Amino acid sequence: MKPIRLLALLEATTITGPAKNLLQFAQIAGSGRTDPSAKILIATFRREGEPDLFLRTAEQAGIATHAIPERGRFDSSVIEKLAALGREYKPDVIQTHAVKSHFLLRRAGLDRAFPWIAFHHGYTWPNLQARAYNQVDRWSLRAARKVVTVSLPFKDELVRNGVAPERIAIIHNAIDSGWGGSKTPFDSLRAELAIEPGRKVILIVGRLSREKDHRTLLDAVDRIRQQSSAPPHLVIVGEGPERPHIEERIRALDLASYVTMVGQVPSAEPYYGIADVAVLSSLSEGSPNALLEAMAARIPVVATAVGGIPEMVSHGNSALLVAPGDAAAMAAAITNVLTDDALARRLTSRAHALIETEFCPETRARTLAALYQSLLG
Repeated sequence: MKPIRLLALLEATTITGPAKNLLQFAQIAGSGRTDPSAKILIATFRREGEPDLFLRTAEQAGIATHAIPERGRFDSSVIEKLAALGREYKPDVIQTHAVKSHFLLRRAGLDRAFPWIAFHHGYTWPNLQARAYNQVDRWSLRAARKVVTVSLPFKDELVRNGVAPERIAIIHNAIDSGWGGSKTPFDSLRAELAIEPGRKVILIVGRLSREKDHRTLLDAVDRIRQQSSAPPHLVIVGEGPERPHIEERIRALDLASYVTMVGQVPSAEPYYGIADVAVLSSLSEGSPNALLEAMAARIPVVATAVGGIPEMVSHGNSALLVAPGDAAAMAAAITNVLTDDALARRLTSRAHALIETEFCPETRARTLAALYQSLLG
């Protein structure tokens, strides 16, 4: 079957969750392991002085890329540059990721020229500007031929926003079952992070944004510290607008010697190597890559029962699930995992089996390739 010419538009400077999944699909479909295969061009916006980790990673993987230069967030010249790229590349299908890409594709008129699939990863609500962008997305997504989202609650939200349910597909994220085999010397990493010998490690990976609710996790860690003779150490990996508030909460709870903030890293893989439990304290989620990473790395998970998380893991079987915002329940679940080795082994074994059967990258890539082909048919 003839390869599909696919143009993928994504705003990314670092390796975000959507970026990981796009690169993963491009490598699988581009190597002919789907039917049909795909010839993929990834386009992203490039601002002078911004990080270019995403573009460099794609190019190192042998994936074709195109940087669309922009002078700032509201550079209207980007619209014509995007339209020109569509005319030049002549894709069979265009896919976009997140609010900005959706909006610019429709403003460029490419939704009328090519079959368009929009990937919806959920909304964040850091400020009024972001809320306004999310409202604009209602206008954008109504024109997409298909909208791919990652959980049933997200589908319900899209329907409420005016997207026809028959045009929505739910496809969870995926990860290689061998992920998490980093060879980083763990003792040196613990020392680098100032973690005292013998301390258990709690890990949270993700953007420092309001919906990730790091503050409830900090409250849970404070509870554990007060109740334990050997309190654990929390490692926070990620960067974002909530950092000042998180740092303020750490000071207020006097947790400075029990918490390390790592910041943005190229890969969180080494940090799973020192973790005894991974936590997702989110108020909302789709199909979180941080959950898949912990499952693949065989780290027991404590997570809030929000968004697509209960679709991916079940309480007491492959993770421990708690209500969002409940610091006491979170502290109890973390303590159970850290003190019950049999429970931790059972959770990790069953979670890893799900990675091999339910969240395999090859299966996800074949599902997407079939979706693209159905549009052309």
